[in-house]
Amino acid sequence: MKKLRFPHTLVLLFSMIIAAQALTYVLPSGQYERDGRRVIPDTYERVEKTPLEFHAFLTKIPGGMEKAADIIFFVFIIGGAIGVVRATGAIDALIGTSIEVLGRKRILLVGGMVGLFTLGSATLGMAEEYVPFMPILVTMCLALRMDAIVAMGIVYVGYAVGYGCAIMNPFTVLIGQDIAGLDPGSGMWYRAVLLLVCTLIGVHHLLRYARRVERDPSSSLVGDVDYSKGFDLPEDTRMTPSRGGVLGIFALAIVVFVYAVAILEEDWYLVELSALFLSVAIVAGFVGGLSPNRLAGEFCKGAGDLTTTALLIGFARTIELVLSDGQVIDTVIHGVSGVLGSLGAEMSAVGMLIVQTLCNFFIPSGSGQAYVTMPIMAPIADEVGISRQTAVLAYQMGDGFTNSIIPTNAVLMGMLALGRIPYQRWLRFMLPLLLKIYLVGAIALVVAVWMDY
Repeated sequence: MKKLRFPHTLVLLFSMIIAAQALTYVLPSGQYERDGRRVIPDTYERVEKTPLEFHAFLTKIPGGMEKAADIIFFVFIIGGAIGVVRATGAIDALIGTSIEVLGRKRILLVGGMVGLFTLGSATLGMAEEYVPFMPILVTMCLALRMDAIVAMGIVYVGYAVGYGCAIMNPFTVLIGQDIAGLDPGSGMWYRAVLLLVCTLIGVHHLLRYARRVERDPSSSLVGDVDYSKGFDLPEDTRMTPSRGGVLGIFALAIVVFVYAVAILEEDWYLVELSALFLSVAIVAGFVGGLSPNRLAGEFCKGAGDLTTTALLIGFARTIELVLSDGQVIDTVIHGVSGVLGSLGAEMSAVGMLIVQTLCNFFIPSGSGQAYVTMPIMAPIADEVGISRQTAVLAYQMGDGFTNSIIPTNAVLMGMLALGRIPYQRWLRFMLPLLLKIYLVGAIALVVAVWMDY
């Protein structure tokens, strides 16, 4: 028998588009009164059904692409910019230098590197960019009498916490807030506090395991795996003046990015941010010594690496378009809000976290999940009496935390393969940590409800 394989995310989203069209034939049509984007509670009423054409599941996809065009092109541009910066060797030099400086100071190495990866994910949505560093980190951890689990943990504690508590991740938070009709970057102070708390919990969990392995190597979860070959440091991770200049340009862009979405708000969003990262690609490429042709090639390569992400965004946006045009999306909102509303505001927020967590197993793309769930969850928040900001927080935690264990996450499975870590051993390490940060996340949502975050 052929080995059972989980469907590709695009297959799942296309199936959901078909299912959404089927719902338009089955569910009664209805609508809420709205104040702008915000649903006015207790105003749902039935309306006359307007069936979609039989081929709508195909014709609506280009419409979904068009509706999501601004974020799709932003994804391409930011992917191109990161591709150019990586091509200069600046990111490799930053990681390599950090390891060299902190390599003999275990607490600083683990804490500093986790913090670095956390910041990358929490601000710029970095994920795939971490893959090349796995062999480097394994080599260093083995040299310091730790193991590959620690190396994997350094990356994935940062990745999971960075996405789950992201300050302004453009692929999750900014998309979710845009769908919910919130100011871009709003509420970042609360997420920043949550980010710090969860990062400290993750570092503590990782250091405790590292110390145990150092004292007793037989306690390593990968003690029986052969690491005698294949883990050599890269040839060139020197921090040159040009690479330092590229990192300075990139850091300045992040500062402008944070300031713009936090202070300028509606006057500075996707068009302006796209222009910012396009300028970063051009300036960083020349500072890093890339020729115009090489710069263009690396930009296209970086943008091309995010083609799948862009397609998933368009397909996911189509689901909401089908439900809206079929006039049943408010019917779905009315039904789900009735269930969550009976739980009370606090438990409704926790219930959203559970729903988003389950969705992430089937839609591992954070931006894709935002377009599938937030058009429903944001109005539900209005109906059950919690803020849309809290609904976005529940979405990003449900998406981010489980990135560290879901087998449909291609980045996770690829890095486990690079580190020669069996999946079930990784689960033994991560599940206790996930229980801790999910408890913190649930408490944070309850507090968010209390303070009308």
